Amino acid sequence: MKILALADQESTLLWDNFHPRRLEGIDLILSCGDLDPRYLSFIATFAHAPVLYVHGNHDDRYAKVPPEGCVCVENMVYTYQGVRILGLGGSVRYKPDGEHQYTQRQMDWRVRRRWLDLYRQGGIDILLTHAPAMDLNDGDDPAHMGFDAFNGLMDRYRPRYFIHGHVHMNYGQEYPRLDSYKDTQVINAYESYTFEY
Repeated sequence: MKILALADQESTLLWDNFHPRRLEGIDLILSCGDLDPRYLSFIATFAHAPVLYVHGNHDDRYAKVPPEGCVCVENMVYTYQGVRILGLGGSVRYKPDGEHQYTQRQMDWRVRRRWLDLYRQGGIDILLTHAPAMDLNDGDDPAHMGFDAFNGLMDRYRPRYFIHGHVHMNYGQEYPRLDSYKDTQVINAYESYTFEY
């Protein structure tokens, strides 16, 4: 299965300079958030694959203008062609009134609420989030810290992939595109990244 992962920055190759061949052979599209809903709707129009998404910390606009033709997998285990995907969007809380922002404790609670789904599904194959995991290519500032709950999910369920965004590769720090955590391949989906599942 060929998967296109997206996050944080709209790709000019997939929007401004789009050609349908750029989506040829793509079986699944995963958005890690902070993308213009019109961009996701545009991609969904031309793709012959479902577009699944979670919210980024800047996606409060989705309440008024949701990405049409896309599926929100926030707080659920979504299965596509046998691949089990757990979606947990948002970032660590850094503003008191920020949408899609959570304390470490709130994210722990969101994960605990998925326990029965995870048990019924027998685990997950892909962990799809906006924020990174704690101490795994996350930032030092409060806005870009990772969630400890994601480390716990990888420890317990050992998904093949952990796909996130939020820490932009153009921030000037050395955020890697690819990394690993035990048995899990970690992908920073900033802008776009295609991989084979």
